[in-house]
Amino acid sequence: MKIAIVSDLHIGYERFRQDALRQARMALEKAVQVADAILIPGDIFDKRAPKPDVIADAINLFRDLRDLNKLGSEIAEFRGPGSIYTKFPIIAVPGTHERTAAGKENPLALLSLAGLLADTSESTTVIKKRSEKVAVFGLGGVPEEQVKSELQRLSPLPFPGAFNIFMFHQSIYEILPFNDSFIHYDDLPEGFDLYVCGHIHNRIETTVHGKPFLIPGSTVLTQLKDKEQGKKGFIVFDTETLAWEFIEIDSRNFVLETVEAEGATASKVASSIRSAIEKAVDSYDNPVVRVVVSGTLEKGSEASDIALQKLVSEFSGRAEIEIDLSKLESEGLGERIDQIRAGKLGNMSIKEMGMALLLDRLKAEGYSGRIDPQTLFSILSESKKEEAIKAVLELLEKEK
Repeated sequence: MKIAIVSDLHIGYERFRQDALRQARMALEKAVQVADAILIPGDIFDKRAPKPDVIADAINLFRDLRDLNKLGSEIAEFRGPGSIYTKFPIIAVPGTHERTAAGKENPLALLSLAGLLADTSESTTVIKKRSEKVAVFGLGGVPEEQVKSELQRLSPLPFPGAFNIFMFHQSIYEILPFNDSFIHYDDLPEGFDLYVCGHIHNRIETTVHGKPFLIPGSTVLTQLKDKEQGKKGFIVFDTETLAWEFIEIDSRNFVLETVEAEGATASKVASSIRSAIEKAVDSYDNPVVRVVVSGTLEKGSEASDIALQKLVSEFSGRAEIEIDLSKLESEGLGERIDQIRAGKLGNMSIKEMGMALLLDRLKAEGYSGRIDPQTLFSILSESKKEEAIKAVLELLEKEK
């Protein structure tokens, strides 16, 4: 049996909403053509309470897949605390973006109630093609600190007489080694023939307990990190040959460029940023380009002197641009901060003083740079308190 693994569709993702829906449709329609069943290990939706039009987009997509009626197997059995309302073999679990409070339905459960897919959370779903059976045990995304206890409580076991798949949606310490609460490979239940995970947005192919462990990555750009520069797509696994392949979709290209500034003027840095963007635009059609600038500006120059909005506007319609100046410093910044603290203001403008103090405080607090400090300063300096809080929260929500 051929099993397609399509993950992290993030339908409704506001920054790239059309990309998310178009690429989700492309991946799933391709999967229907080449596989006997489809597994979705979480985050079909980008939010736990999607807007009605986003839910409508998902309903139309999955209804169209069902109407194609191309998958070569059907759901033969379901064992779990809930119920399913379809035999069509699209099997999913909710991800961390869809997690809701206990006792409340998440948006994935609504698709399951509508009979568009089978929610196999904390359950086993058995699919059958002629005499072959494939059993999928699913664990939806739960808080990281609860995963081990949840696995102990559930004690998942392989289904007799079937090819067994353990599907879940969590961070893994061996892949993201920065939080001790993340589970390790060894924490996963033994006895399964294939392990499938969502949540991580780049492709991973390794082994766990001597069996294949596969993460297809997301079908849409969200995090704009280095490992997302490859093509998006999904994995097709063959239960007979135990081989798999990655099938690409026509996803928007992402380019990450770096610019090093060593005592440069603001205009020179702007020119370097422009050159990096032009290189990406010349290579790809309407790419997403992120430029990370690091180093120092010459004495007297400030990062706020770089005309970011002008650069972004220059490439409007040809590329989606993000410029990160959080690692760029100005020579003499520390000295000027000391002067401010000592009350020696000199000829420094109010804007320069404010920016210097903000950067100093951000560094002291270990700021992660999720919002560009220049943008943050503009919001805080030009808005009333309530407006500033709202604007910052909206930016953070878009960066999730």
